[in-house]
Amino acid sequence: QVQLVESGGGLVQPGGSLRLSCAASLSIFDFTIMGWYRQAPGRERDLVAAIPTGGHANYVDSVKGRFTISFDNAKSTVYLQMDNMKPEDTAEYYCTGRSVFGQDYWGRGTQVTVSP
Repeated sequence: QVQLVESGGGLVQPGGSLRLSCAASLSIFDFTIMGWYRQAPGRERDLVAAIPTGGHANYVDSVKGRFTISFDNAKSTVYLQMDNMKPEDTAEYYCTGRSVFGQDYWGRGTQVTVSP
């Protein structure tokens, strides 16, 4: 059973930083792409950032210049560094990965709250 486990969420003040981690039970290179989504209450789950395991990252416009997605294959972990955070970044954040066989996997999420 493939597992993705997020950690690192919490409460942060506006302008602050958090780093989310997503530990995978497979090598990162068993995935073709890894990403982070977020879902605020009453809203749909939206893509925040994605990184092909052999390519360049891409970001939703609202986080460009503030968030950075990366991975460390030695640790089978994907990261989302979030800087200069805003209240509108408040959401449940989910890690996802698409395996080389085309199967999508999701973590259970980690809550991020940006508030004074």
